[in-house]
Amino acid sequence: MRQALEGSQAIARAVALCRPNVVSAYPITPQTHIVENIAKLVADGELKCEYVSVESEHSAASVALGAAAAGARAYTASASQGILLMCEVLYDIAGLRIPMVLTCANRAVSAPLSIWNDHQDSMAVRDAGWIQLFCADNQEAVDTTIQAFRIAQDTDLPVMVCVDGFTLTHTLEPIDLPTQQQVDGFLPPFVFARALDPRKPLSVGTLATPEWFTEARHSHHGAVLAATDAIVAADRDWQQVSGRGCGGLLQVDGPADARIGILCMGSVVGTLQDARDAMPELPSARIIRLRSFRPFPAQALREACAGLDQVVVLERALSPGAMGIVGAEVRAALYGVAGAPRVQSVAAGLGGRDMPLTLYAQLIALAQAPATTDFAILDVELDKLPAADRYPEAAVAVSSGDRS
Repeated sequence: MRQALEGSQAIARAVALCRPNVVSAYPITPQTHIVENIAKLVADGELKCEYVSVESEHSAASVALGAAAAGARAYTASASQGILLMCEVLYDIAGLRIPMVLTCANRAVSAPLSIWNDHQDSMAVRDAGWIQLFCADNQEAVDTTIQAFRIAQDTDLPVMVCVDGFTLTHTLEPIDLPTQQQVDGFLPPFVFARALDPRKPLSVGTLATPEWFTEARHSHHGAVLAATDAIVAADRDWQQVSGRGCGGLLQVDGPADARIGILCMGSVVGTLQDARDAMPELPSARIIRLRSFRPFPAQALREACAGLDQVVVLERALSPGAMGIVGAEVRAALYGVAGAPRVQSVAAGLGGRDMPLTLYAQLIALAQAPATTDFAILDVELDKLPAADRYPEAAVAVSSGDRS
């Protein structure tokens, strides 16, 4: 049934429809509303599960790990510093091949302290071995959450569902919530073949000597790569159930004969699409939205970039002292491909800075101009900084009076 819901509330209801056995919760902005709404569903008797209020994000991840390892369908959520505090356990969960789901309400990482949205938190744990799926809107957050539980179960891998903090978590949208019958038909009861059982004792997470550690890493790496099939299958099957798909690994929108591509992740795709429609005088770009960042869909990306001369990668995080994180992976995926487009990478919207419709025109202009750098921060206002902190070679600078 279609109804107006805040993103966090919609995600909470999607989690409840998946019948989790254990939910571990610790509040942090902008994720708090998710676990708060799940707590209300439990208190009201609409969700029967073990709801564990813990003392930190490290504990939240640890409780979910133990619950899933014991054979329970487990869920938790966090953001920003909370994701960093979980980091040790996130590596444990993935390395132990524990299937569970976590919502990351993407938020900037301090210092300086910021509660607003960018992707630095999930990027900081991109190598932990989790599947990472990024959502464009709240309907997709609902659908991806439901798919994530099945993907985790099918792959024995944890899934992180990334939604833009505040931009999605605190925004009302008309949401089509599926019925319990639809979700039950799509998502089978949770079964974990390696679940701990006191009647059949075994050890988990024991020491791996150098004779075995490489093989464990190889197995894990291969499983994440192979998860592309499970992601595509879950999206295809959910579309048959609900009539809605999320694009599988990535979505391509725009004319087939476009020569400029813009690649992005998350909710900014809607801004870029609206801007393109509102500015028909500009070249019409092919907008490529990565939904799956881990596993990185290299082959699908090569196909999506076919025929393009330029690709501008819009980053919502960066690797200080290096370049944009997503852009580096795009370059690696396209390396050696005949006729591959030139790739430029720019960061914008860091710490929640507004990304207006004019962003599209800036990206088009950047694609048309001669390349001067592989990476720059697009919307930095250098006149706010003392002269010693201005690095024009790392900026596509604007004046603080010029932003609209």
